[in-house]
Amino acid sequence: MYLDRFPRYPLTFGPTPLEPLPRLSADLGGKVEIWAKRDDCNSGLAFGGNKTRKLEYLVPDAIAQDCDTLVSIGGIQSNHTRQVAAVAAKIGMKCRLVQGSWVDWKDVTYDRVGNVLLSRVLGAQLDFSEEEFSIGVKESWEKALEQVRSEGGKPYPIPIGASDHPLGGLGYARFADELRQQESDLGFTFDFIVVCSASGSTQAGMVVGLAREGRSQSVIGIDVTASPVETRNQIRRIAENTAELLGVRHTITDADIVLDTRYAFPGYGVPSTETVNAIRRCARLEGMMTDPVYEGKSMQGMIDMVERGEFPSGSRVLYVHLGGVPALSAYSYPFLSG
Repeated sequence: MYLDRFPRYPLTFGPTPLEPLPRLSADLGGKVEIWAKRDDCNSGLAFGGNKTRKLEYLVPDAIAQDCDTLVSIGGIQSNHTRQVAAVAAKIGMKCRLVQGSWVDWKDVTYDRVGNVLLSRVLGAQLDFSEEEFSIGVKESWEKALEQVRSEGGKPYPIPIGASDHPLGGLGYARFADELRQQESDLGFTFDFIVVCSASGSTQAGMVVGLAREGRSQSVIGIDVTASPVETRNQIRRIAENTAELLGVRHTITDADIVLDTRYAFPGYGVPSTETVNAIRRCARLEGMMTDPVYEGKSMQGMIDMVERGEFPSGSRVLYVHLGGVPALSAYSYPFLSG
């Protein structure tokens, strides 16, 4: 395997399950066969998720550099920072997290429950910032890195989503190899792969991993940032860098980056009525929970595309569930009646 030359620290259980969703498929008319790949069930570390798959490649680098503190950043209800905190605990490192007030959400328990609660229990040191949301480098994160150094520590910097990092795309390039083997076992190939896109390296890694067989355009990213130009540019940049790192001969072009921008409204981290309805629909038909920030919006997007007839009849569509359900408790108001 072309990834074998990169050290990997095992943090996940192994290949994640492929699960058919027959009741959701039938409820949407039965013309499209929907499956889920359950990366929300990928690890025992604080509920896991897609960032844990990425961190498997960053951890060996942190250990090789003799670092003692993982330093990262995300929103208050960041799935990523929760996973960084869990990984730091697992490998015996300290953890310092910057939690940005990026989301205009007024739930009074927002900063006390869900992901941020888990990060506290896991022993991470939390700093809070008031910077605006973006997927770029934040001054507060650079300040946290410098404070660790000034206290005698050796920090390992992990950017938002573990994405804009030289190794950030490797986890989901490996995902593509894993999926290829599972498809071989099933005896068919998925026609479309729907995945949430924010900081970029999940979709970028998939694009690179599937480019070797000309399937990169089958990956449909659902933008949840409401900053689609920035998101698209980052996905392409990470994909280009990952392809070069892996020696993939396919040249990444704009055509390889399929990003649907229709479902991020009304803003990052704020669920629309349509998002809430998609969460309920999936839960009540399949018992599969999704969250208001990421997976609920990608579920909303997939449902809408099926209902609009945007997938040809007979298509097999794979919904990649990236995790994030711990954040649901921070969004209690829309679900007070269920």
